[in-house]
Amino acid sequence: MSSYEKACEEVARIVAERFECGKTDYIDLNRIKKEVGSRYRLKTIPRNSDIIKILTETEASHPNRGIIDLLRRKRIRTISGVAVVAAMTSPYPCPHGKCVVCPGGPDSPFKSPQSYTGLEPAALRGFQHDFDPYKQVKARLKQLSEIGHEIDKVELIVMGGTITSRPLFYQRWFVKRSIEAMNDFYSQNQRSTGEKSWLTVQKINETAKVRNTGITFETRPDCCKKQDIKHMLSLGVTKVELGVQHTDNEILRLINRGHTREDVIRANRLLRDSSLKVGFHMMPGLPGSDLEMDLAAFEEIFNNPDFLPDYLKIYPTLVVEGSQLEKLWRRGEYEPLTNEAAAELISRIKPMIPPWTRLQRVQRDIPAGKILAGVKKSNLRQIARKMMEDRGERCRCIRCREVGHRMLEEPELEISNLRLSIERYYCCGGSENFLSILGGEDTLVAFLRLRFPSDPFLSELDGASLIRELHVYGPLVPFDEEVEDGWQHKGYGEWLLAEAERISLDEGYSKIAVMSGIGVRGYYRSKGYEQAGAFMIKEI
Repeated sequence: MSSYEKACEEVARIVAERFECGKTDYIDLNRIKKEVGSRYRLKTIPRNSDIIKILTETEASHPNRGIIDLLRRKRIRTISGVAVVAAMTSPYPCPHGKCVVCPGGPDSPFKSPQSYTGLEPAALRGFQHDFDPYKQVKARLKQLSEIGHEIDKVELIVMGGTITSRPLFYQRWFVKRSIEAMNDFYSQNQRSTGEKSWLTVQKINETAKVRNTGITFETRPDCCKKQDIKHMLSLGVTKVELGVQHTDNEILRLINRGHTREDVIRANRLLRDSSLKVGFHMMPGLPGSDLEMDLAAFEEIFNNPDFLPDYLKIYPTLVVEGSQLEKLWRRGEYEPLTNEAAAELISRIKPMIPPWTRLQRVQRDIPAGKILAGVKKSNLRQIARKMMEDRGERCRCIRCREVGHRMLEEPELEISNLRLSIERYYCCGGSENFLSILGGEDTLVAFLRLRFPSDPFLSELDGASLIRELHVYGPLVPFDEEVEDGWQHKGYGEWLLAEAERISLDEGYSKIAVMSGIGVRGYYRSKGYEQAGAFMIKEI
């Protein structure tokens, strides 16, 4: 055994002993690691992931959860109740050509997936594993597990350009191999070769140790037609993120986007009436736009019933090598947003966000050294938040209110007196009902999206109300387990489901359809739902 391994073992022993006595906190942990590392004359202190590995091996794979919580790195990774795993598709051109702002693609200096530089964490994993989805997913699960995260519930995000424009066999292969990686993760020396049918792979995942709770596709609004949606549903897709970028057709034309606002409106309605969740990607600071036009675009997507996204990612426009935008910038024909201007803009946008929308990101993952001009600060969200606080404003988006994030920021915060809240709004010709369980200070514990659709084109959804999403927040709790101070598996999902059924009955519906992740179908079966195609359906 090496000196490093002996040191890790000693740290694990000391931490376990002191934890039982309630004497170990984060500061004490670092001191222990430094003292032991010095005693063994190590060049680096023991890594938490290696200490976790020893604890797991020495405690019959069931170490004290509190110790693992203490050692867990990047706790934010599973603080929202699921482990998010991104897999990158191989470089492939977009069907319309190339946007002015796009930094990547197979013909770019980066030879990367479209719209990526190849230097983002997910893109780097893609290159490292030859864009093999099985290898990417397994590697990411291993990383998360090693730093102390539960990985029982996995949300898969398929990234890398316009996935729905790729051959259908590639889409199916990519998703199937990703799910097989989850199925195989805890199997000793097992590596599926892909011979199982897609139906079999899904069935296995329904009871696997690592289950898929949802699949996200990123695509373009003009590549999201009825046939595309049918195919996505057959692959278990539960959420679609649309590259909207702006709502002004002239700006979209100037950047050679290849789609219009009308395409966005059409895709948004089709997706919602198919029970899918919808996310928008928006890009402030585009050529032809200005601060006033950008603010107007965000005001519109939050107030115009043709838009109203469930999820939102904001990517301030960046000048990156190899893009057509670089040429405009070098000629002095384009000036990107500065750090200060972008932070000010975000601080103006966040108070507008309705409580049923989740702001997921406010900037790209591109390394600052590869950005020629534009926002280079990595803490844009925090800067914007400080600006809002100085004005006495706050953001009520889902992410800012969810219980896991609140507990991270305020560990002593007490969440009690939970109540049910129902907010109704109209969107895309139908009615949306946002049911949420709230604690003090507007803390969000769980929510459900119930839609009374406009005009579904899928026969399975005839006469049905649609549950597009049910999510219980807080740190991820493994299936079939309960944690005393956790929030999942406490009956909150059942409460919301029963309320959605009651409201649907009151509105005259006799059938309800749930958009369920592959690995969550068993839960809905236990509540009287049966599978019909991509949906779990119940007569009420």
